Amino acid sequence: MPNHKSAEKRVRQNEKRRDINRGNRGRLRTGIKKLRAAIDSGEAGSAQGLLPETVSLIDKAVQKGVLHRNAASRHKARLTARVNQSAK
Repeated sequence: MPNHKSAEKRVRQNEKRRDINRGNRGRLRTGIKKLRAAIDSGEAGSAQGLLPETVSLIDKAVQKGVLHRNAASRHKARLTARVNQSAK
């Protein structure tokens, strides 16, 4: 339990940030799962269409501080490689 007014405010701010971060992280994970599902199902055209949207979601997650830029780069590289492999 917070004992000071500033600590009470910090608790309120942390709760708001947690909700925002969870929303952003969930949106990112959903986008990646959709792309992976399209790749696994063998729908090359669908995967090609989802790739730019997913890359955009990853870049937005970096801007919002949800994902580290190096981790984002790794995700984008691996997803792109898998989409290109499935297109062959």
